[in-house]
Parts: sequence; structure tokens; C-alpha cells
Amino acid sequence: MESKEISIIEACKKEKSKNPFEIFFHVATRDFVNIHGPEHHVLDGACVLTAFYNAGGQIDLDDSLDRIIQQGMKMPGAVCGYWGVCGAVTSIGAALAIIDGTGPLSTDGSWDWHMRYTSDALGKLAGIGGPRCCKRDAFLAMKTVIPYIRGKYRIELEDSDVVCGFSALNRQCLQERCPFYRNSA
Repeated sequence: MESKEISIIEACKKEKSKNPFEIFFHVATRDFVNIHGPEHHVLDGACVLTAFYNAGGQIDLDDSLDRIIQQGMKMPGAVCGYWGVCGAVTSIGAALAIIDGTGPLSTDGSWDWHMRYTSDALGKLAGIGGPRCCKRDAFLAMKTVIPYIRGKYRIELEDSDVVCGFSALNRQCLQERCPFYRNSA
């Protein structure tokens, strides 16, 4: 395993918040997380799993975080541009599959439910357009999953009015086109 991903998981294990955005901001501001990169394929799902567990979700957090590393590291960087699917969304989709124990042959409705989540989240990302921003995409993917988790599991993850603190670090920031951008000037 890569040291970045291990550092992400170790940082998540220390978090007690039920708010995936708080967890994300605590971890994403560390020096082992780049502004963009495949570490988000682990980070984003790990934040959701951690908040889910902290809110009373019945999962083995250590095992779930180990599994999100295994799933997230299968996706190369830049899948958004080259494969047409965002790593933030797939990371959270993987987290949902871990929670439910879903696989490709599942017939319990979880396979369908996860596809609905990912298609909804990807549609929201597509509505904003490119170029990619791993932070914006993580925020949108998490905003989309909170009501899904509330509806399916009756688990209340805390939400936030997210204001991006990463804009100055992103040379391709969409600024006013991004729902999380706030001009600090």
C-alpha cells in the first residue's frame, strides 16, 4: 500500500465527527494530500465511512477503511478525463458497497441503489462541467450521498455549508462557476 493512502486512513481513524466535510477538511489539508490526485479515490469514501460509523452506522471501521484502500487504489489518476467517471463518486460508491456488502451479483436492491447514487452524483458534476477539481467533486459527491444515507440507513450524517478553502491552490479553479467558491478578495 502507498504511504499517502495509509496516512489518510490513519488520520480518518482519529476522527470523531459525524460530518464527512469536517473529516475531509481535517485530512485534506495535510501535506500528504495533493490538491488533485488519486488519493481522493481513497480519501472521499474513507470520510463517508468514518462519518457513517461515528453516526452509529453498524460497520467494522478498520475493515471498511482497509477495503476502501483496496478499492480506491484500483483506480488510476485522471479517471474523470480518461474514463468519464469521477474518482470521488466511485470512492463513495465503493464505500456504499462496503457498507452493504454489495457485489456484482447482488440482488437485494443495493446494486440498484448504489447505481442511482452514482448516476445522480455524476449528473451533478456534469452539470458544472470541467476541468476537474478533486475538491469540488468530493464536496458534490458528499452532498449527494448524505440524503441517500439518511433515506436508506436512517443514519444522520451532519452536513455543512461548504466554502472551499482550496481555490488559490487550483490553477484551473472555475471560481464563480463552482458552487463552493467564495471570492476572498
